Amino acid sequence: MQVYEELVARGLIAQVTNEEEIREMVNNGKAVFYIGFDPTADSLHVGHFMALCLMKRLQMAGNKPIALIGGGTAMIGDPSGRTDMRQMMTQETIQHNCDCFKKQMSKFIDFSDDKAIMVNNADWLMPLNYIEMLRDVGAHFSVNRMLTAECYKKRMEKGLSFLEFNYMIMQSYDFYMLYQKYGCNMQFGGDDQWSNMLGGTELIRRKLGKDAHAMTITLLLNSEGNKMGKTAKGAVWLDPEKTSPYEFYQYWRNVSDADVLKCLRMLTFLPLEQIDEMDKWEGSQLNEAKEILAYELTKLVHSEEEAKKAQESARALFGAGAGTDAPEAVLNEEDFNDGVVDILTIVHKSGLAASRSEARRNVQQGGVTVDGEKVTDIGTTYTREQMETGLLVKRGKKNFKKVVVK
Repeated sequence: MQVYEELVARGLIAQVTNEEEIREMVNNGKAVFYIGFDPTADSLHVGHFMALCLMKRLQMAGNKPIALIGGGTAMIGDPSGRTDMRQMMTQETIQHNCDCFKKQMSKFIDFSDDKAIMVNNADWLMPLNYIEMLRDVGAHFSVNRMLTAECYKKRMEKGLSFLEFNYMIMQSYDFYMLYQKYGCNMQFGGDDQWSNMLGGTELIRRKLGKDAHAMTITLLLNSEGNKMGKTAKGAVWLDPEKTSPYEFYQYWRNVSDADVLKCLRMLTFLPLEQIDEMDKWEGSQLNEAKEILAYELTKLVHSEEEAKKAQESARALFGAGAGTDAPEAVLNEEDFNDGVVDILTIVHKSGLAASRSEARRNVQQGGVTVDGEKVTDIGTTYTREQMETGLLVKRGKKNFKKVVVK
């Protein structure tokens, strides 16, 4: 099976501009492709993870990745998928975030001997002359057509600023510049970027009379249709200082039964034949599949040594009857307030504390853990989504319950 066919089989490809040409380029190592990363934080997160894995797969097949750091576009902010305007960042903050990205990306992509390059769009966006930009680039974009783009629809409800309106033009200009400077003939991105990517292929066609291609990656959604990569603490980061290898491991160990095989296909480098065999697994075997998923992804991001340590810690914590055999405690809809339930209610209603005041003392004294993480803030809350596979709540060393919602 060649690389394009494998991407299809793994469920990674959402939309393509010309499947026949893209298949031929990718399978024969002729693609010089880029994926953009806006440096809005000082670490990449799970939302970037699939893009990094895709770059690694394609590079292994002989294609050349370009990691485009959006130092220039980050000065504006991508409105895609947002209902509010992004916070403006200083150039110093953006540069710091760019430097952090480089270090993390090197774990996935081989930048030696010109096998891949990393560039910053600030190099060509910041010196642009406004009048020249309007004449040379702006003339090729229809406002009517831009307003129909999916990336602007959510922002239109609350008011789309002219600043954000320019984002599609900036991203299209990136593709145009990368085509000229580095022979970049293809752009990859999340499925929510489709409109922006088509803008780039159209600009290249209009300005240069050349064909360039675009392919979008399936967004990583759970079985409820929500983006994966969020916990009670926020995003699941690739930086071990922000999300420890153990927390990272536990995130994947706790995915729902309905999502584990999809994640194995889309994110790991295990042979498809091995994953297909797991299609027949059920019951406790799915817990084994989750362990495999968690181990493989932790190894990929943090190293095999960290993956082993995380797995051993998890087994020690959840073993001896503390995992799937844990006694179950059920919360009801009335236990939730505005869609969330607080840690004191969980500890009390699960029977781990006789009252809320006792639950408060247990939490404040550091005696409560949820899925292996100590909880000391009495204001900690959990959503129904976070509890869909159950939370393993422990008080002290020997008292534990699997808390579920029904």
